[in-house]
Amino acid sequence: MPTLLTRGQTYARIKYALDHKRPFSLVRIGDGENICLAQGSVWSTKRVLQQPWAKKANRGKKGVTLPNLRLRNQMVAGIRSASVVGVLSPKDGLIRAPRHLKRSLTNAVFSFFRLSPRLTCDACINRYAPRDQQFWRLLRRRRILLISKDAKQTRTILARKWGLKVVGTIEFTHYNQIPRTLKRIRALRSSFDLVLISTGVNAVILAPKIARMTGKVALDFGKWHHKL
Repeated sequence: MPTLLTRGQTYARIKYALDHKRPFSLVRIGDGENICLAQGSVWSTKRVLQQPWAKKANRGKKGVTLPNLRLRNQMVAGIRSASVVGVLSPKDGLIRAPRHLKRSLTNAVFSFFRLSPRLTCDACINRYAPRDQQFWRLLRRRRILLISKDAKQTRTILARKWGLKVVGTIEFTHYNQIPRTLKRIRALRSSFDLVLISTGVNAVILAPKIARMTGKVALDFGKWHHKL
């Protein structure tokens, strides 16, 4: 896997895409994404369903219901077409998950599906960015669309605290809302420059599809709004 881009290098690529109106997508692979990708590939479905993350998912807490091989295959397609793929550092200490669910599992599923992203960054960029003035400068004067289960609440915080221009919100809680969400975005595509997506593992599917469909920038930013 290639050397991780620094935060500054990642921001520079986002800025270039925004300034030049080019499609760009960033997706991130953490423990939940690894578990979804492991279904029926490097792990049996039985082993996947034994994981605490999968049990939480099937109690309605992760935005997906497992097993779901269609979800897995759509995630693989998303990783293939993403501009930058966030992966965990081999020595990651930020994600609260057992080590065997982190980078070693990413390496195994990437090898199985022959995924070799050209550009990678730290999957925890969404945790660092909200503390970084360079990130907020990047978003100023851009028309932003938010997709998450608490998009309206986040919109208020971004407007009041950072003076950002959020032009729309889409509430999203589950994988089965992807077709409806994409239809809505297609209708809104001329009204925004950048989409911030906080939809769990679904963002790996949504971000590349949105970038390709609209020619805009779409970022998988997970739980970043909890750091605001």
